Amino acid sequence: MSGSDDTPTTKVGRLIEIYELDGFGAELEAYWTGEGAERKSLRDLATLFNEELLRTQMRDHGMSAVDSDVESYYELLDDDEVSAGRATEARRDLEQHGIDIDEVTDDFVTYQAIRGYLQNVRGASYEQTEDSEQIAKEQERLERLITRTEAVSREKLERLRDTDRIDLGTFRMFVGVNVFCESCGSQYSIEELLDEGGCDCG
Repeated sequence: MSGSDDTPTTKVGRLIEIYELDGFGAELEAYWTGEGAERKSLRDLATLFNEELLRTQMRDHGMSAVDSDVESYYELLDDDEVSAGRATEARRDLEQHGIDIDEVTDDFVTYQAIRGYLQNVRGASYEQTEDSEQIAKEQERLERLITRTEAVSREKLERLRDTDRIDLGTFRMFVGVNVFCESCGSQYSIEELLDEGGCDCG
């Protein structure tokens, strides 16, 4: 190996060395710092990396390691929405070929691990100017919608009160939108979700 891959200071770096994935670090960096359709997100890169780990194990144990097979097995092992029966069948199939499934899945990395490797080991960076601008723009639109909802709701309530249709004293309005991710179980206000750059998935 050469370059940054020789410095296994992170889980990703160590796995690149252990699995002998020469040049894969440079490939991850190129995808992350690419432009347009060539660029992949950190979550995409985590999937790409984990599939490469699985591909290596399958190839080393005499299994077909074409993309479609690797992607199918990885989905069955990693996707919580896959039925238990299908996941068990996939694990049994791989284990029959001598693959230690627990060891492989323990090696799977998150997008945070990919980011740490790219930034701290390879010294890569990606300026997400366009993404940041788009998020800020959408956040502003959402805030306007919430403000508008509050104003309209207040107006309707005051009208009903002033026409003696409901009893209501001096009141305050609290309007907000919360987002609950069913995959990771985290909950945020829209502002928190956008400020954090997403939920705890990964």
